[in-house]
Amino acid sequence: MENVIIAAFPGQGSQKPGFLTSWLELDGAPELLSAYSDAAGVDLVAAGTEWDADAIRDTKVAQPLIVAASLLAWQQLTSEERASFAGVAGHSVGEIAALVAAGVITDIDGMRLVGARGRAMADAAALKETGMCAIVGGKEEQVSEAISAAGLEPANFNGGGQIVAAGEKDALQTLIDNAPRGARVIPLQVAGAFHTSYMAPATDALQAAVDDIGDVTDPALPLWTNSDGTQVTSGARALELIVHQVRHPVRWDLCMASFQDSGITGLVEFTPAGALVGLAKRGLRGTPAVALTSPTDLAAARDLLRGLHSATTTP
Repeated sequence: MENVIIAAFPGQGSQKPGFLTSWLELDGAPELLSAYSDAAGVDLVAAGTEWDADAIRDTKVAQPLIVAASLLAWQQLTSEERASFAGVAGHSVGEIAALVAAGVITDIDGMRLVGARGRAMADAAALKETGMCAIVGGKEEQVSEAISAAGLEPANFNGGGQIVAAGEKDALQTLIDNAPRGARVIPLQVAGAFHTSYMAPATDALQAAVDDIGDVTDPALPLWTNSDGTQVTSGARALELIVHQVRHPVRWDLCMASFQDSGITGLVEFTPAGALVGLAKRGLRGTPAVALTSPTDLAAARDLLRGLHSATTTP
């Protein structure tokens, strides 16, 4: 059977205090993170090793920190190993790491872009007190009705029975108090209503950052988009969708459906890993997956790429 391994890059909320410490022990890692820090305008070394949970929850910090961590882990694989992936995809801000992995933009341009994205979305989030909640379980139609009735917008369709709603804090409390039948509503530790109309003020700044990118090429690996789960074959179109996605829902459910249609035989989630492997357990049942939480997990990823791994590795 053909080996079809997907590289997946996580989104905001997956970071934890100190999670980069072990990665910075690798040769060349401090220098690479220093260059990424300059590009993004954030001290990523300190953020990933010293700063507390509140400090790295800040959207301006969290977004470049997550993408930098994913790219650092990606760089630990050889060029042959990277080329052996059947495709790449990222969840929300992880799409920028996926663009770099697919060769659409350079890693430095990716870090400049994510720095601008984080600042623009943080500024948009500061205009009103908003947040997000995950709804786990229940019937999708009833969940969607409850989101609308509370005056909220769907922000993520994550698959496996999980939808994220976003909007103003009082509306979120209304949803918590009136949870759909058979569902749990879980407040998320994020500072804004991402992927909704509340992010409209961020689009101009993000478009300006995209326009500043010099070299854009078409993907060298299959690249799936959060917009509708389809493959994007144009680098220019992929960047258009990066701007589009900040105010539209993440369709990770459709991405996973496309992985299945492509005959997926395994998934590797890059650092800071765990969330997408968890979704794969429910949405891609039986698919072997590796979460790269530390450099010691690289061996399991290499085994999976060689077709030698059959058990799911969890963080």
